[in-house]
Amino acid sequence: MASDGFKPLDEKSLVDYIRSTPSLVSILGKQFDKLEIKEVGDGNLNFVYIVVAPSGSIVIKQALPYIRCIGESWPMAKERAYFEATALKEHGRLSPEHVPEVYHFDRTMCLIGMRYLEPPHIILRKGLIAGVEYPLLAQHISDYMANTLFFTSLLYLTTTDHKRAVAEFCGNVELCRLTEQVVFSDPYKVSEYNRCTSPYLDADAEAVRNDNGLKIEVAELKSKFCERAQALIHGDLHTGSLMVTHDSTQVIDPEFSFYGPMGFDIGAFIGNLILAYFSQDGHADQANDRKSYKVWILKTITETWNLFHQKFLVLWDEHKDGPGEAYLPEIYNNTELQQLVKQKYMKELFEDTLGFGAGKMIRRIVGVAHVEDFESIKDVAKRADCERQALSCAKKLLKERRNIKSIEEVVSTIEQIQLQ
Repeated sequence: MASDGFKPLDEKSLVDYIRSTPSLVSILGKQFDKLEIKEVGDGNLNFVYIVVAPSGSIVIKQALPYIRCIGESWPMAKERAYFEATALKEHGRLSPEHVPEVYHFDRTMCLIGMRYLEPPHIILRKGLIAGVEYPLLAQHISDYMANTLFFTSLLYLTTTDHKRAVAEFCGNVELCRLTEQVVFSDPYKVSEYNRCTSPYLDADAEAVRNDNGLKIEVAELKSKFCERAQALIHGDLHTGSLMVTHDSTQVIDPEFSFYGPMGFDIGAFIGNLILAYFSQDGHADQANDRKSYKVWILKTITETWNLFHQKFLVLWDEHKDGPGEAYLPEIYNNTELQQLVKQKYMKELFEDTLGFGAGKMIRRIVGVAHVEDFESIKDVAKRADCERQALSCAKKLLKERRNIKSIEEVVSTIEQIQLQ
């Protein structure tokens, strides 16, 4: 055991831990010999245990002091569990239908006990690879994003409350630095951690590293990511951070959360849907050409932004006389001015969404951590073709985002690239 009281648990010591923790006993009961425990962590940073008892079930997540997939050579602050638990509780308060409940948090052990999302919940990314349609996905994720982002921004908070919350999350500096490195730095330079589908994409990766225009745009996005404490963002809202069924959408793993630019969350989700779209040709076979599924993905991209836009503005209207101090009613006191302010705000948020979404796409193709959408395509040449299209789309969105007026325009850009 470390001097600070932390020790990584295995399946045996976890039983002892549960036995001595009343909040977990109250859910799982006292039949400790009947506990079924399974380690399922496929992520890079944590141990994740599913614990099933005759009277209930729970997920236990414990943060490790290093990156699990690399080992102790890449240390990582285990205190991130505190920020994850705090964000789960805060986002859960604002969007209870879409965030699993936290039952227990142990700061010393860096351990969270939360609701087990039982089957048929699966990771959204796996559903997208399998070609499953989720009819309520856009509705649900737009709800989650509108509520979590609006209510933690200055559109709803006083500057005092906002500053206090920003200060609380400033401690999550190490995970922010990890994002700065893997999203905004490594893909644009030679790095030992980068990889791509070689040799097919070697020239494409080099082109990214030599693209001055791209680097200028990325610097602006990095600056926003580091400096703009706009709202409490999830910080890693890709399709691997959602668990879904046909009628449930649950957002998990907010350990990268901090006060940052809203567009980073919206962009992460939409960017990963675009990656899923470009991967579909690699998953098509004689039984299913995936054409109608690609139409569904594009529809979901369109609906996600449009529904978010609509819901966010409804919240803004409902709370225009609330505590928020971004636009004081005695200054923004006529309809025309209020409209102009909203248009400007949403235009900038849309541009941020496209910029950050594109940045997240690029790093998944030429950076350290790739996505299963592409990695599971067995034909390597085919995989590279799919990735090249996605990369081309990302570069276009990143450079031209200020001139793109609507999400429908984004969708037609995606379709045009696919036809080339």
